[in-house]
Amino acid sequence: MDTTPAASTPEPKLRRSLRTRHLTMIAIGGSIGTGLFVASGASVAQAGPGGALVAYAVIGLMVYFLMTSLGEMAAYMPVAGSFSTYGSRFVDPAFGFALGWNYWYNWAVTIAVELAAASIVMKYWFPEVSGFIWSGTFLALMFILNAISVKGFGEGEYWFSLIKVVTVLVFIAAGLAMIFGIVHGAPSSPLANLKTGDAPFAGGFPALLGVAMIAGFSFQGTELIGIAAGESENPGKSIPRAVRQVFWRILLFYVCAIAIIGLIIPYTDPNLLKNDVENIGVSPFTLVFERLGLAFAAGVMNTVILTAILSAGNSGMYASTRMLYALANEGKAPRIFAKLSSNGVPLNALYATTVVGALCFLASIYGEKTVYLWLLNTSGMTGFIAWLGIAVCHYRFRKGYVLQNRDMSALPYRSAFFPLGPLFAFALCLLITLGQNYQALLGGKIDWVGLTATYIGIPLFLLIWLGYRIKHKTRIVPYAEMDLESDHTPWESDSAKTPAGELGLANAEAR
Repeated sequence: MDTTPAASTPEPKLRRSLRTRHLTMIAIGGSIGTGLFVASGASVAQAGPGGALVAYAVIGLMVYFLMTSLGEMAAYMPVAGSFSTYGSRFVDPAFGFALGWNYWYNWAVTIAVELAAASIVMKYWFPEVSGFIWSGTFLALMFILNAISVKGFGEGEYWFSLIKVVTVLVFIAAGLAMIFGIVHGAPSSPLANLKTGDAPFAGGFPALLGVAMIAGFSFQGTELIGIAAGESENPGKSIPRAVRQVFWRILLFYVCAIAIIGLIIPYTDPNLLKNDVENIGVSPFTLVFERLGLAFAAGVMNTVILTAILSAGNSGMYASTRMLYALANEGKAPRIFAKLSSNGVPLNALYATTVVGALCFLASIYGEKTVYLWLLNTSGMTGFIAWLGIAVCHYRFRKGYVLQNRDMSALPYRSAFFPLGPLFAFALCLLITLGQNYQALLGGKIDWVGLTATYIGIPLFLLIWLGYRIKHKTRIVPYAEMDLESDHTPWESDSAKTPAGELGLANAEAR
């Protein structure tokens, strides 16, 4: 069933071709990447096994709250612009404008980062082949998957994510077998590593905060299900199901994996500090598999990490393209980017995103490295800004929904954690955002260059927000004037007969 994401779109419509399995894997793909496969080792090394476990669990809880907030809005109003559109309707048109452009920029630059990382990974097998060839090949692959149709993107992400999921499950099974002595490779006592040095907590609160920031970056991408909602086959059913599974994915994929790494590998192991894609052989996953006796572990993990990189690039191209399309559809970007192809793909927005990603990649190779690092730092901050925006939008959405005397049972999915969820997520996300480079303030001399490079994204966001607000004289949208009808997908009554676990309606029925 096709629906128009904005009332003014007279041309071919976005195709609602993403099925529940696609959305589920998109959410999984957003939460499993190099942050888990590579950087998790450095997290254990910095904060100890206990500190890393606590940091990932707390940030995971925050992300879960955010996803329940996003899920409530996306199931009720599935639009390609997601939280940018929600920001415009529930907070301030200027706020939505700034959220949208910052998010587009974030993923466009991320495409360049993934292209650079993919070329480095390929040197493992083909050290003599130029990285440009691989980067160009992967950019073309991402473009084709997104240009064919939304289902092409969904299928690509499904298989990329499936490889990552299988790898994590095998890792957890192998780790548990080692810990319980079924196979050799773990310390003689399962708790031996918890007594090493300052374990289980090493480095104190500063280390814990640092790992929380790493965890925050690792989880970025889970909000993609909100973007994909606009092309979901049955958002009232698939969005709640995907959101309800986020908690178990976080618990299984991150908390269990971090626990196993901490129990098998001492946090003092120097290899855990090497947390970049050029050191595939010292990924904590590789180290555990090698202790199991798998000589080919490095090659296998190299393949898995490559799929994680391609998955991130594929998702980034999709998210940035749909966000640019939504901005154009709402008159906040050149109208040419709102044009759809006959198969429902915003090709002009895709072209623009591909070009920007390619130019940023070339800047990292030929241009001034400092400029590229500033672009990267700016984009990194926008992910947290998007999360802050989701929390604010959901809080105001629910308040406006209740004030307008709307039926709560008409929500396909309802977060059981309101108002605690969005308030907790906002506070913790704000703490992480502001604390990303607190070290620059310590000591006798303030590192102004480091502070500026880290936090440049905040004043940039405020500049875009306030600039649009002043120019167009926008204001905070009163609760009574919120538009809760446009793009609302009615909840079909017969779906209420489906078991609550299937539709994620248990929260609505219990309250």
